[in-house]
Amino acid sequence: MTTKNLSRFSILLLTFSLFCLYPQDSRALTVERWLAQTVYVPIYSHIYADSRFKDKPFQLTAIVSIRNTDMNNPFTLEKVDYYDSHGKLLQHYLEKPLLIAPLASTRYIVPESDTLGGSGAKFIVRWSSKESVTEPIIEGVMIGTKMQQGISFVTNSQVLSGTIAD
Repeated sequence: MTTKNLSRFSILLLTFSLFCLYPQDSRALTVERWLAQTVYVPIYSHIYADSRFKDKPFQLTAIVSIRNTDMNNPFTLEKVDYYDSHGKLLQHYLEKPLLIAPLASTRYIVPESDTLGGSGAKFIVRWSSKESVTEPIIEGVMIGTKMQQGISFVTNSQVLSGTIAD
């Protein structure tokens, strides 16, 4: 075999190997679409940041961020309820259904001064849509500052129930 043929053979072998090792999927990426969800969002009204001060929790402002990721269709928020560490309902944040436009967002704030929720607080959020939509992003965002110290973090939500579009 000549050097030129060996070089072509090597390139063909390499190309074949790449296709075998990394199979190509000709299907388009499909994004799951939803008609409704009930979502659990963990938040923290305080945390214990220093073991020396067990009775002095680090108070936090908690924000529930709800973002419509669909570029074409709105959804309707039906419920935004705040519960404490023991599962007791503390507050209905939504007085009436709220339409969230495509790519729009909203938020609900539990102020740092609100200590009722505790370190195991949570929101239950329910939404629905007449048209199927991409799954919203629903997160808890906590932030707090004390003297020259600051802390912030995000929690992810968990779908409890929902209706997937056909």
